[in-house]
Parts: sequence; structure tokens; C-alpha cells
Amino acid sequence: MSDFSQSPVIAVLGPTNTGKTHLAVERMCAHSSGMIGFPLRLLAREIYDRVVALKGANRVALVTGEEKIIPKDARWFLCTAEAMPIDRDFSFVAIDEAQLGINPERGHIFTDRILNIRGRDETMILGSDSLRPLIERLIPDAEIISRPRFSTLSYAGPRKLSRLPRRSAIVAFSVEDVYAIAEMLRRQHGGAAIVMGSLSPQTRNAQVKMYQDGEVDYLVATDAIGMGLNLDVSHVAFAALRKFDGRRRRRLTIAEIGQIAGRAGRHQKDGSFGVLSGLASSDELEPEEIERLEAHEFPRLEWLYWRNAEPDLASIACLIQSLEDKPKDRLLQAAPEAIDLAVLKRLAQDPDVNRLAIDKDMVRLLWEAACIPDFRKIGADHQARFVASLWPYLAQGNGRIPHARMAQEISRLENVQGDISTLAARISAARSWSYIAQKSRWVEQADIMVERTRLLERRLSDAMHNQLTQRFVDKRTRVLMRGLMKGALPQDVGLEDDGTVLVDGLKIGTLKGFQFVVPSDSRREDRKMLLAAAERYLGSIMTDKADALAKAPDSELVLAADEAGHPVIYWQEAKLAVLTKGKNLLHPEIKFDRAIKDVSPENSKKAEERIKQWVETMKAKHLDGLVKIDAMANDATTPASVRALFAQIVEAGGIIMRRQVDQAVRALDNDMRGVARRGGLVFGALDIFHHALMKPGAVLWRNALFAALDEQPMIALPGDNAVHLKDWTFAAPDHASRLGFRKIGGEYVRVDMAERLVKQAHEARQAGPVFAIDAALATSLGLSQEVHEALLDMAGFVKTDDKPQAAESQKIDPADAATNQSVVPATSTETVTDDGSDASQKSDDATPPETPSIHWRWKGMGKARSGKQQKSNNKKPHGKRSPKSGFQPRKSEPVLATAGGAFAELAALKEAMKK
Repeated sequence: MSDFSQSPVIAVLGPTNTGKTHLAVERMCAHSSGMIGFPLRLLAREIYDRVVALKGANRVALVTGEEKIIPKDARWFLCTAEAMPIDRDFSFVAIDEAQLGINPERGHIFTDRILNIRGRDETMILGSDSLRPLIERLIPDAEIISRPRFSTLSYAGPRKLSRLPRRSAIVAFSVEDVYAIAEMLRRQHGGAAIVMGSLSPQTRNAQVKMYQDGEVDYLVATDAIGMGLNLDVSHVAFAALRKFDGRRRRRLTIAEIGQIAGRAGRHQKDGSFGVLSGLASSDELEPEEIERLEAHEFPRLEWLYWRNAEPDLASIACLIQSLEDKPKDRLLQAAPEAIDLAVLKRLAQDPDVNRLAIDKDMVRLLWEAACIPDFRKIGADHQARFVASLWPYLAQGNGRIPHARMAQEISRLENVQGDISTLAARISAARSWSYIAQKSRWVEQADIMVERTRLLERRLSDAMHNQLTQRFVDKRTRVLMRGLMKGALPQDVGLEDDGTVLVDGLKIGTLKGFQFVVPSDSRREDRKMLLAAAERYLGSIMTDKADALAKAPDSELVLAADEAGHPVIYWQEAKLAVLTKGKNLLHPEIKFDRAIKDVSPENSKKAEERIKQWVETMKAKHLDGLVKIDAMANDATTPASVRALFAQIVEAGGIIMRRQVDQAVRALDNDMRGVARRGGLVFGALDIFHHALMKPGAVLWRNALFAALDEQPMIALPGDNAVHLKDWTFAAPDHASRLGFRKIGGEYVRVDMAERLVKQAHEARQAGPVFAIDAALATSLGLSQEVHEALLDMAGFVKTDDKPQAAESQKIDPADAATNQSVVPATSTETVTDDGSDASQKSDDATPPETPSIHWRWKGMGKARSGKQQKSNNKKPHGKRSPKSGFQPRKSEPVLATAGGAFAELAALKEAMKK
């Protein structure tokens, strides 16, 4: 840059939030050309976008280590301090955050800009008021302008992370701490944006935008936040006051604390600062420190770091020696060994490197290569090896890194999969190659490489931003927690037809009945918080739900087994209650779901009353007969013997084996039987049951009531219309009876169908002592011959080799005929088919071949003995021969114990079937 030492220098000094940068931008735009150097690429990009809006993209340039946008007609340049093109002339020049001259790693760059960079017409130095004595002595002719802070900064004391106000920035000094704090904020407040120096500028831009747009209310950052980032922060909280500066772990200086804390408040909006609760006592702020921070009174700088900006390039040794020169001014101190000098020293020890550095141009090139930033933070040794791998390409041949080498390195980094640390490492490596690609004389096809590295960094940065957002931002939690804050505006809470709950248009879960179900993609640790927060939003919705349940038709409620087999009442696919053990079978306890208990008492009462009402309605609908039998068993006017029988039947659920209550049945007289029949009972040969209990609804409810009483899972149900179970297994012997089935051989037949087959067999007896039984009915029910014969044997029938009497010699007793009009002689050739047609009218061709007839005799059923296993009875049946019918039962025999007594009961069964 030309010597403009006589041009005016203006030093604008003051704390943060004084508008210094805004003033510099206004002054630059008022000049014909200008340049400002910033401490961060991110800040340079922010100001670049602002100036482009004022001057147009074709007249504004952006120059950083990894990115260069320099239009042909560019007149205003926004740069990082290191990348400022010092060989150009500008009307206006400014350096921002000049107090960074005290920084051990970069301080010498800012000191050089303060001392040596000048604009033709005006130079401006922006920085902290702590620079004042140094500016006065190093640049005596400089005009110093003090800028007071626009707003007040006050100490808010220590606070828990969960108690921090919205628009807070939490500052930590390690990646681990940043991630841990962001994770806690995600759980407690819905998330946070992250700003760290190790992130790519694009990722930081995306994270900052997310914060600035209000998508999250918190920002977690390293001390990079203190370097000129313009953020809408109202409070700054320090998670620690110690950091590792690359050499040692030390406490922050009061100036560093002030630089960071000063980011709280913007323009005329006041800000506050504090620390997180739990800091060690040695890290707490002292009262005098707090007073100085609030007053923006920081120790004045007594010196700045300096390094020779025009080193001797005669040889590598001369270069290193000149870079380690001591400054002559006592206001300047030699800069500590920076990473670039450390890399140069290691390269100087490599003979292959020394061999090629033969003149000033090559030494200058080597120094330029050594200055490649260590974006990966891998240290001087690894960085030196990386530079050494490039040096032969730069120092030999056409002096360019081969296109194939760069393409290979870029391709290796193009994988966007991986966790945050993996992506961060790839981005750092990509930034190194972006920096190299910007050196057009170093690479082949420079324009292509610049574009490719730019796209690579963009893709990796997008993936990184997505990973950070996915891990540290939960929009559902943010929406819910924001509504819990004092003074929060009312939020729009809605319920979709499918049960989706929306808060401000964002799905936070699903309401199934009265149960709020968090989304399946929610993290386990977030579920409790979501459930607790959702309660505040669902009050009115729960009231509507309770009203809807109270008015819901019975068909909307469902009884079914849950995954554990418990009998559960559902509504809208949500669990309302479970039936548990009560005082007896018909009176289970209804245990209401916790979701109902958690709503308001009024809504809970509505729901509970509706469920109880529904249970009673369903019992009356499906178990009406059993309920009436139970009522009669408890009615004092019912005969005692009937009450005793009914009590056993109710205990068995309305279906009981006749042998189990044989003595009680025998004790009934005709009047008592009439009472029993009025209760809807069917006295079968094998079982006593209520005919209505065979219906699917009754089977389901009996199954559920037994499961509740026994505290066991519900039994798996067969199809609704199943009357025969061939391949079926029950866990316990009594389970078949509970579903209305009787075990016959190795299969199961529904009890009413079994009685129907027994009835058919008794009707066949009218043909005489030896008779045939038509197997068509059994076949239509799916029974094999073996099962049918086993049933008949169980019912008191036995096969015989005797032949029946001739048809003409058989006579039907008129009394028996009157008792049962459907008796057909076994030898009759007239058979009625299932469709009611006369089989004798069909063609001879359609007649199936005759099969050997099986003949039967009635042997009778043995009496059940109390407490003993019943043995088979081979005696002749009670009764006497009738000259008309061949057999006449005694009138005093129990029902179905003899044929005559059975017919009346079977007629009643037939009538029940018709109903």
C-alpha cells in the first residue's frame, strides 16, 4: 500500500454495543473506495451482505482466507484482518476490534494493521477504550473519539440453567461443555443454537440465523461470540471463567469477560450478565470486578504483540531469525511463536525442503505455504507434514498441485454421513483445501477447484447444521415450554380428527381417548416433560372429550384383550378401563386408566359414570339371562332348591355339566322346573345352559368376566360362528366350557349343537329298541364319524349288531307322537334333505351308494355320585316295555334320565333354538 502516513487517523474507542462498526461502514460508503478488516470471516460476511444491499454486488468484494468474491469493478472490500490486500490503494481503511493486538496467536497481525495500513483520505481504528494510551503514544496525531454504550449492562448474579431468561447466550470454553449445555437446554427449553470457532462460517451463519429468527431462544457459544458478532442477546451467562489458551489453563481477564459480557443488550435495549450456579468459589466474580464490568472500566493496555511484517527472505534461516526479531519500541512485545512460525521451523529441518528453497522467491513461497491455517487444529508437527507433502508440487515443475491430487482429496471428504465430530473434522479439512484453492497460482484449473471446494464446504456445512439441529433442537419442547412462561401469549391449541394435537400448528402428540401419546420419535428422556407440559394445553380439549364420551353411543366403546390379555374397555382406540377381580363373576371391579384419573375431577366423574353405565348396559344386553338367573338365586321367594342350583349355574357362568348338578336337578319337581325354564335355562342331556349365552357377545363378556375374576389372561376366541373346533388347544380344562364348548374325543363341539345331536338320537329311538341315527347333521357340523359316535356314547347310546324290527310291525305310541312330532322310523325310505326336498324324488343316478348301517341301543346315563367318579352303568334302562312303542319310561324319572322325560326337555330346547 502507498504511503499515506499524512492521512488522518481516527480511533473510535468504547465498549461493545456502541455502534462503532456501523459508523465505520457509513464512513467507508461515503468514500470512493474503502476496506475494513474484521476479526472473523462470519462478521466480514455479515457486513459484506449489508454493503452489497447499499452499493450492489458488482462493486463490493469479500476477501477471506477461504473465500474470495472480487468483482472486476469492486471498490469496497470487506476482509478478515489476515486477508486484507495491503498492496491496493483505498480512500478509506479501517481495522475492527483492534484491541486483539494483545492476542498471543493473532495479535501481531492487528498490531501491523494499526501501525502500517492507511487510507488515502481516512483511516479508522475501532476498538476497546483500553487501547487509548497505546494509540496516544504510538500514533500521536490520531484523533480519539469515545463512544459511550447505548444501553446499561448489569450483573444478574448466578442462575440455574433452567432459570435463564429467553434470548440468553451461555458461554463455555470447550466443545464438550458446549454440547452438554446444549443438550440440557434441549430438554428444558426445546433447544439452542451453537456458535463455535471450529464451525464453518456457513454452519455458524445457519445456527445464528436460527437463533435470530426465534426458532430457538438460547445460544451456546465459545468466546468467539465476543469478536464482533451482532446478536440479539439480552443476557450472557458464563458456564466457566477459566479456559485453556493453547498453552495453559487460566482465568479470563477482566477485559475478556467484559468483551463477552458486553454482547448482552443491543442498541438501546439493556442487557445483563452472570454465571451459572455451581461455579467453584475461585471462579466467582468478585464485587469489585462486577462494579468495573458494569462501568466498562478495564485495565489499560500497556503493550501489543509485534512481529516483523517485512522479514528477510534471503534464506530460511534469515526468515526465521527476522520473524523472531525483538521490537525496538517498548510499547511492543515480540509475539509468542505462532503456529505458522512453528511449522516453518519444522520444515527447515527437512533436507528435501531446504534443497528446493534456493532463492528469495522460493523462500517467500515456503513461508506462504507455512502460513496455511491449521483449521484442523492438529498441531505444528502434523501441519508441517501436511505442508511438506504439498511443497514438492509448489517448488518444482509448473509449481501447481496436480488436479488429480486435489480431486482425490476433495472426493475423500464428500461423504456427508457421520456424527457431529466426524463432520466437523471433514469441514476443517475442507477449509484447508478451500484456502489452497484460493491461491490460483498453486493449483491447476483454479476456478474449478474453487467452485468444487465451495460446494463441498456448503454440503458438509448443511449436514453439520442438520446434525446440530437434530441433536440440540426439539421444536415440540420449545413450543410447549414457551407457553409455560409467565406473560406468554395464548397459543393456538387444536385437535385434528385423527387425534393429532397441534400447538401453534406444530404436532406435539396424539390424543387417544384421554391418553396423550407423545410422538414415537421423541427421545426417552423427553417423554416425561412432554406429558407434563401437555397437561396445560389439554384442559378444554379434555372437557370436550369427557362430554363426547358421555354422549357416545354404546357401539363406540369396545371390550377387548390388551397385549397382556387383560379385559380392557377401549374408546377411540384408547384404553379407558380394565376389568379386575370383584366380589363375584358378574360384579367385577372397574379399574379406570390413569389418563382418566389425571383429568379434572369433573371430567373424570363424567368418564367414570359413562363407563360404569356402559358395562351395565352390555351385561344386560349380552348376559341378560345370566343376570336374571343370578337375581333369582338371590331372591328369597325363589324355592331354596332352585336357588342352590341357580347359584352353581351362575358361578359356572351359565354353562355347567349336568353331571355336576345332577343331584340338584333330580330334586326339582315340575313346578320348580317351570321356574328354571322361566329363567331361560335349557336342561340338556349333557349340559345345562342358557341358550342366549351361545351368542358371540355373550361369549366375549363371559370370557372377560372370568379373566377378571381369575386374574388370568382372556382365552383366545374362535370365530363368531364356530360350532366345532377340530384343531384347538385350551390351556385349562374348564376354558372350553367358558367359551360354550364340550370336549368330545380330541375335538370340541358347542354345547347347544351337542344337545341338538343328542336330541336327534333320542328322536331316532322312536323306531324301537334298535335304531339307526342319520349322520347328516353331524357331517354338516364338521364332525367325523368317530367324534359323532363318541358323543352318542357319552349321551348313553351304544352300538349294537342287532337289527331293527320290520317297519310294518313298529307302532308309534300316540302319546309319544304328541310329545314329539318329528319322529321318523329308522327304516323309512323317505328322507328329508337339508333344503327340505324329498330325496326319494331325485333321480337314481343322484342316489349315493349305500353304506353299511350302524345301529344303536339306548343304555341310559349313570347317576352322578357326590365326590366320586361316575362308573358306566350296563344295567337295562329303568322303565318297562310298552306293547305299542316297545319302551315306556317311568313317569317319575328325572328329566332326560329316560326317554319319556327327555322329550319334553328336548322340545323346550327346540323352541329355544328357534328363538
